[in-house]
Amino acid sequence: MSSNYSTPLLTSLPLLSRGKVRDIYTLTPITLLLITTDRLSAYDVTLSTPLPNKGPLLTLLTAHWSRVLTAAIPDLRTHFLTLSLPPQIPSDQRETYLGRSMQVTKLTPFKIEAIVRSHITREAWDSYLLDSTVCGIPFPPGLQEGQPFPDGPIYTPSTKATHPGEHDEDISEAVAAQIIGSTNHARRIKDLSLRIYAVASAYALERGLILADTKFEFGLDEGTGEVVLMDEILTPESSRFWKVEGWRVGARGQVGVDKQFLRDWLKESGGAGKEGVELPEEVVRKTGAMYEEAFRILVQKGVEEVMGELSADAGGEVGV
Repeated sequence: MSSNYSTPLLTSLPLLSRGKVRDIYTLTPITLLLITTDRLSAYDVTLSTPLPNKGPLLTLLTAHWSRVLTAAIPDLRTHFLTLSLPPQIPSDQRETYLGRSMQVTKLTPFKIEAIVRSHITREAWDSYLLDSTVCGIPFPPGLQEGQPFPDGPIYTPSTKATHPGEHDEDISEAVAAQIIGSTNHARRIKDLSLRIYAVASAYALERGLILADTKFEFGLDEGTGEVVLMDEILTPESSRFWKVEGWRVGARGQVGVDKQFLRDWLKESGGAGKEGVELPEEVVRKTGAMYEEAFRILVQKGVEEVMGELSADAGGEVGV
């Protein structure tokens, strides 16, 4: 598998934006090329150390989830179009971008994160200990960390940090609707988020994983007026996945295959929220191993295998 940690900027396409992790280029007035680099971010900042082959892993897993979810939810649209590379990428650069690139529908992003939680843990647990609420939602006494919420998954939107120094902040559904600018779109985002979560939770559980929480992002297709699921979907970066066999109610640290190990290390080392943190080789290795394990469990194939299929198919569609 090709691993280009820096993922150089393309000169053959106009750059639309460069985020903490993704570079986005304009293909047509209604189509974009989204490239996921190996850059690693946490606590709303980019770290100095990349995570080898993270780009292909997140891209291929998002494509996988797009197919799973749209097959299960007929009225759901995602922005994913194809893993095929556009002809504008020169032949000597195609190996660099294959697997970490997807063509997507251009959308107007809603400036919130649609978070769904099924288990009380981490910041949700800390909030509950403080005043018996999670994101303003009251809960009865006696809950234990790591247990499911009594009445099922909850929807807890937040703001979306877009500039250096900003942080996501929990908001009410009413404030989310104000930011979105439409009560109907806000209701649609909540409805889709909870339905997607139900499908994804069942899918993961069948494979031995608990989806404890995740965040979705949505955008508006200005041409059709549809609310569309966008950005990464149900990856180890955007979700907490716990192994069923290691799940313990009352435990602070569950056996996970996600980014929590990295977040914990950053907090313990004093690097949380600081720009330019260098990661030890062992932390990079363990983080990468967890991401790869999550991929293999969910896709039932390894990243290398899927990349091989993609290369053999000359960048066409593969069975992710």
